[in-house]
Amino acid sequence: MPIAVTTAPYRPVPLDPPRKRWTREDCEALEASGLLDQDRLELIDGELISKMGKKRAHVNAATIVAAWLIRTFGEQYVNQEAPIDVAPEDNPANEPEPDLIVLNRPSSEIEKANPQPSDVRLVLEISDTTLGFDLTRKAALYARARIVEYWVFDLQERRLVVHRNPSGGQYQSIAAYGEQESVAALAVPDSPFRVGEAFGR
Repeated sequence: MPIAVTTAPYRPVPLDPPRKRWTREDCEALEASGLLDQDRLELIDGELISKMGKKRAHVNAATIVAAWLIRTFGEQYVNQEAPIDVAPEDNPANEPEPDLIVLNRPSSEIEKANPQPSDVRLVLEISDTTLGFDLTRKAALYARARIVEYWVFDLQERRLVVHRNPSGGQYQSIAAYGEQESVAALAVPDSPFRVGEAFGR
């Protein structure tokens, strides 16, 4: 005699355990308590993202690009690994720290709060293992903030990906440039940077 089998309604099984979503307020409290090493983490979309140790290629590229930015814009306008504010609706759960930013006004004039999107001429990331993250989630975050220009140096493919014209939460213009090409930032059209220099070429 066959055995009757009762089938319960199917409920999808969660693939991941629940995650704690963090806010800037949470992070400030943890940092004040000494439980959070803010120098090694950044807050993106409510998640604490590890800023992994920098490999030599990253350090070299960041040094070369920072030197060009300082020559081009002036030391007072260039910050390295400094937190910035983004769009008001994103600020509670985000505090990105780009590898480099170029400001519209001298850094000394921004005394307490983070630079606002309107203070920022150019955001730059030097990307190796974080390339996909920088080209998607961070690009969307910066586009929603209407940051006018965002550069990503792709260390693996030895190219520069330039994002411009933020609208509707996305960059409408995205172009990749190879080692032999030169690109000028929108703010300094007469001062091009040769892409290969970032990779020691």
